[in-house]
Amino acid sequence: MPDLDLKSLRLLVAVCEHRNIKTAARLEHIEPSAISKRIAQLEATLKTTLLVRGRRGVQPTVVGQALLEHARNLLFTVERMQADVASFNHGIKGQVRLVASASAIAQALLDDIAGFLREASNQNIQVDIEERVSKDLVRVVGDGAASLGVCWDSVDFQGLERRAYRGDELVLAVHVDHPLAGRSSVRFEQTLQYEHVGLPPTTAVYSMLQRAAARSGRALSYRVVVSNFDAALRVVEADLGISVIPRQIAARHERARRLCVITLNETWARRRFAVCFRTMESLQPPAIRLLEYLSARADADA
Repeated sequence: MPDLDLKSLRLLVAVCEHRNIKTAARLEHIEPSAISKRIAQLEATLKTTLLVRGRRGVQPTVVGQALLEHARNLLFTVERMQADVASFNHGIKGQVRLVASASAIAQALLDDIAGFLREASNQNIQVDIEERVSKDLVRVVGDGAASLGVCWDSVDFQGLERRAYRGDELVLAVHVDHPLAGRSSVRFEQTLQYEHVGLPPTTAVYSMLQRAAARSGRALSYRVVVSNFDAALRVVEADLGISVIPRQIAARHERARRLCVITLNETWARRRFAVCFRTMESLQPPAIRLLEYLSARADADA
């Protein structure tokens, strides 16, 4: 397997992003001929054509596009490595990588981490947070790419250890003029005659609602699928559908928007989050300290 030069990969990314060698050369402070030479050497190493030139500029080939995606990921990893080393040189004594589901991030997790970092004993700790769907989250923690993961406790943790974290409740958000508005509670089955606003199929919420609908012998009808809960609430506010949302998120917007929040009379609507990790022995002291802090928040929440 030939060794690939990081500088050449960085220049390839710049050319593909700007679709112009001269523009990329100016921004990278290098001569256009030097970029062309490096990319030609890269093509010779890989024995394939990476770029094609046309009247509208430079375009990556199919192979070039595939390499471009890998190059971006590789350069991002290298930049993170450099940032990690620099952070220690500037006095940060510990770092924790944490991955979390959208539901966890949208609720109390960020506030809890902010509280953790405000404590004097944690002032030299840096916490990196990345959003992932639950299945990917478990894989990332299991592979050791992150120390901690936060998601629902009902997912398949693939043998990871875990600690209880906070709980939450799913509710129904409807427009104030919707036929269900004003009710104190509803069964999920009663909502299936209306069009829903949903999250992508990769999310845990989507899977949970699909299973609940199947148990009732009905199917969910989605009018709109959006990427996050805040977007779902904006669609509900436009009276284009109803949506199942965590109560804490819905409550923030209930007064400011034309929304009505209704309790779901379902046992599955009440759930808990968990903090997962490989083993206690695999965790560095900063990660153990954050884990203990989040576990204490679970006790306070209970």
